Amino acid sequence: MQRQSNIELLRLISMLLILVVHIDGASLGLPQPMGDIASMTARDWWRLVVESISIIGVNCFVLISGYFGIRASWKGFARLTLYCLFYSVAIYCIVAIGINRDWTWQGLGESLMVYSHTDLWFVPAYLGLYILAPFLNKSIESMTFKQYSISLGAFILFNLYAGWFWGGNFNPTGYTILQLVMMYLIGRYIYRFIPQIKNLGLYATIAWVVFTGLILLNSLYNKSIVAFAYNSPFVVLASISFFMMFKSVVFTNKVINYCAASAFAVYLVHKNPLVWGQFKAVVESLWSQLSLPMFTIVAITIVLVVFVACVIIDQPRRY
Repeated sequence: MQRQSNIELLRLISMLLILVVHIDGASLGLPQPMGDIASMTARDWWRLVVESISIIGVNCFVLISGYFGIRASWKGFARLTLYCLFYSVAIYCIVAIGINRDWTWQGLGESLMVYSHTDLWFVPAYLGLYILAPFLNKSIESMTFKQYSISLGAFILFNLYAGWFWGGNFNPTGYTILQLVMMYLIGRYIYRFIPQIKNLGLYATIAWVVFTGLILLNSLYNKSIVAFAYNSPFVVLASISFFMMFKSVVFTNKVINYCAASAFAVYLVHKNPLVWGQFKAVVESLWSQLSLPMFTIVAITIVLVVFVACVIIDQPRRY
């Protein structure tokens, strides 16, 4: 399937949003107003608003996989594995040998076990989705519109109600393979059954603004771990709306397609445990030293620089 640049642009933006989430909530932590809005500072509002806008990144990234469909193969599995190994091993060797000078055989061995000995929850979860994809695809292809709609609706309701609302262990906050499966199925549903509707972009934009506002409102009266859970109904609906905004405008651009192929490298580099600690420390230091407007400018600069740098760094891996 020829890559649609509107969806590939969404892939790029989704990874930028993931990077923003890691600068915001993951590095700085989030306030817990729990209804006490009067005591919130400008910095508290900043963190909650930024998190509300950017928390959809992971869901959108998986929606794209569902929309295009995962065609699992041994070659594809090898490509995914080598993609992760390239950065895990390379970063370990650079840091352990060239910087910390603390190289060990055990450390090298663990850098090779990218699906088990890793802090990157998304990597093993995505592998699980990759393995399940043939089963999911076969089931989807055999279903009618009515069958798929009922089955998907039931699965979503179960996930949101028993998982998010009641904090079920199988998927309390969305950091699980089950969440990826749900978003993948939604993506396939959009591809199969949602046509190009007139003014779709306008309706989707309005919906995205509304659901983003509901995410923020929920964060003001609920715990942040619940309000910003990937399986929150507001986060899921905002993710779908954001996806539909890009689906509504179809175009082709070789530069966007080329850069999008390196989007995953941004995650593998900056969230690597040997990089993440230093990255987080820099963000925390800047937050404490700079004014809020200046920090905003610097944070945007960091996001863009890290993204561009990772795309450039990824070229040897792609070659």
